[in-house]
Amino acid sequence: MDSLSKEKKNFKTYLLNYLKEFKVLLRKNIREYGMFIALFIIMITFSILTNGTFMSPRNLSNLINSTGYVAVLTIGMTLILIIRHIDLSVGFVAGFLGAIVAILMTSMKLNTGVSILIILAMGIVIGLFYGFLIGKVGIPAFVVSLAGMLVFRGLLMLATQKTGTIIIPNDSFNDIGNGFIPDPLKLVDGYHSLTLLLGIVGIVLYIITEIRNRKNMQKYEFEVLSKSMFVSKLIFVSLLIGYVVWMLSRYNGFSWTVVIVLIVTAIYHFLTTKTVLGRQIYAVGGNPEAAKLSGINVTKVTYFVFASMSMLAALSGVLYTSRLQSATTTAGLGFELDAIAAAYVGGVSTSGGVGKITGSLIGALVMSSLTSGMNLMGVNISYQYIIRGIILVVAVVFDIITRRKKG
Repeated sequence: MDSLSKEKKNFKTYLLNYLKEFKVLLRKNIREYGMFIALFIIMITFSILTNGTFMSPRNLSNLINSTGYVAVLTIGMTLILIIRHIDLSVGFVAGFLGAIVAILMTSMKLNTGVSILIILAMGIVIGLFYGFLIGKVGIPAFVVSLAGMLVFRGLLMLATQKTGTIIIPNDSFNDIGNGFIPDPLKLVDGYHSLTLLLGIVGIVLYIITEIRNRKNMQKYEFEVLSKSMFVSKLIFVSLLIGYVVWMLSRYNGFSWTVVIVLIVTAIYHFLTTKTVLGRQIYAVGGNPEAAKLSGINVTKVTYFVFASMSMLAALSGVLYTSRLQSATTTAGLGFELDAIAAAYVGGVSTSGGVGKITGSLIGALVMSSLTSGMNLMGVNISYQYIIRGIILVVAVVFDIITRRKKG
């Protein structure tokens, strides 16, 4: 009896200490974990309000696929906002280049691969020109991108003025926005086996990466999570990834859009966390003058970030045009606002120097989830804009409050 009481007491003490550590961890990392909590609450709430329709395999697949073009833009916008600039033209750059890729394939009869490479190169050239005007000439990014927004809106209208809509009868191109990866394995009936396998590989890679990062931090005597909290984090994230992958495998598996977004996210996550250039981007955003004095070429960083942004805008245009299977006069309208909102909701600071690629991706999912859930509930579009605006203001206020507390 004494032994049992002692075990209960020890368990109670362990649980209290665990909850205490969790509370402290959440308070210290509220910027990083806040968006995950928000996404979780949104998904649970809409799932209840729609009697499970929101989290059905079909709707979840549609939700993630429709987020693709915004997610790609958000990744580029994250770097722009980190270095304390803004790009208001990305929406119509995406729309215009989407129209150009349609013209290249329909009028000039170029194949899909060549057409995409051409507009990606065009995107890079546009971004380099922006970088020259902003970094070399010294024109504010707001003015340059506002002018660019007007110019590319006009160019989009010119490109589509003959028919208004350019239909793309190219199956290989249209599959980018609407198709799914094949399943050569077909191991389990009713499930996309290759998607399940890729999900398992993704979870294993995530666990290995986290363990390796933890060991490196311990090696250099940085503060790390306790073993129990670290294991809890691994289990929670693994279960979350596993659940999403399992649900997608019950429909058609991973779409090509998801694959592209994951590849872009992985590249930019590596760039911002593991390279010298990534550290320079954050240094420029934190304090441009100090970065310049420390030997960082701020102008080159500006060139790279804007070239990267416009290239990703071109890719976003491909995803959107492919999903619609056509180029339209209104393509790109409001894309830049969605990208900026998603980046701020995802944890990018209004003062620059702070933000994560993965966080911004979650921010894009938060905004798309809100839209999808409200559409399923039949909420009037007017109220949807109001709610999304309020969410953006709350995110910015949250950023200011957390920065004041740290200061």
